[in-house]
Amino acid sequence: MTRFLFEVSATDGPARTGAIAMQRGEIRTPAFMPVGTAATVKAMRPEEVRASGADIILGNTYHLMLRPGAERIAKLGGLHRFMDWERPILTDSGGYQVMSLSELTKVTEEGVSFASHLDGSRHMLSPERSIEVQRLLGSDIVMQFDQLVPTTSTREQQDVAMERSIRWAKRSREEFDRGGEHAERAAVFGIQQGALDEKLRRRSAEALIDIGFDGYAVGGLAVGEGQEAMLGTLDFAVGMLPVGQPRYLMGVGKPDDIAEAVRRGVDMFDCVLPTRSGRTGQAFTADGPINMRNARFAEDTNPIETGCPCPACSQFERAYVHHLVKSGEILGAMLMTQHNLWFYQRLMQGLRDAIAGARLEAFAGEFLQRYRAKA
Repeated sequence: MTRFLFEVSATDGPARTGAIAMQRGEIRTPAFMPVGTAATVKAMRPEEVRASGADIILGNTYHLMLRPGAERIAKLGGLHRFMDWERPILTDSGGYQVMSLSELTKVTEEGVSFASHLDGSRHMLSPERSIEVQRLLGSDIVMQFDQLVPTTSTREQQDVAMERSIRWAKRSREEFDRGGEHAERAAVFGIQQGALDEKLRRRSAEALIDIGFDGYAVGGLAVGEGQEAMLGTLDFAVGMLPVGQPRYLMGVGKPDDIAEAVRRGVDMFDCVLPTRSGRTGQAFTADGPINMRNARFAEDTNPIETGCPCPACSQFERAYVHHLVKSGEILGAMLMTQHNLWFYQRLMQGLRDAIAGARLEAFAGEFLQRYRAKA
């Protein structure tokens, strides 16, 4: 069976649509991966996530290695069996969480020593351990371990972190290749770093290509630099990555971010936004996000979004969803999350269809104008 095969079926400018074939199923691109941080896409059953149109989800190495533990998940049959998700899973490396969640970190050439945000216990996450954890989880797409620094850091700090990430990429690749049966069916992606600097990004991309990966991610963006700076970086960063392999923009993002990044040739995305927003009362619609806590929805008999085919919109009115959200009822979070996931997957299908029909600019332009109209 196919281990990993990326085929582009159509292009429209830099944008492309196609599919990644893997043993656990096909991933249509451009793809959005719902985030299942702790072996669950919050407020959703696996079959509901699949029904939204998701071909792949993301699991979190940092959180799962701390609780319930990668070795325990492996003992129980792996992450797919543990959470009853039979399709592909991409696991991040844990690097971002180590840097962002722990106040007590020490970065050395070996890796990152950190204190657990759960109980303060000390741990070491190195390229080798990160890959080992992802192997124990049974990940289908494994991410290299890298060092992330803020875009506001000095250029020297960005350079040091980028060069270390290259060395860690080589170690990650070597550890992945030692994975035996897992390496024979899984894929491994490298992560381009370099903040907003074109020269650093090029150096990173060239080194990663020399090492050789199944796919390549653009890392270190969507960390507070703003949309204009992010898109300006994508204008040069994406084209540095191989045309024949998937390009993954990590941690993005808002619907308009996704549409803009697809225009620039990105194939894969992930973000907690649709699920987190669902739990806090924000629904995504073609006319922009709306706050279902707003009193104007208290007697509104329309669905969350008119024309949306999701079960939440097909069965319930805004007035009821407003009541659930205001009351803190669990069902409110479930219905809102369900709608948001369907919205994101409908957007991805629309982008794929537009690229296939050579009408991406018209589709994206109309979507962005309408979505941003109330901004």
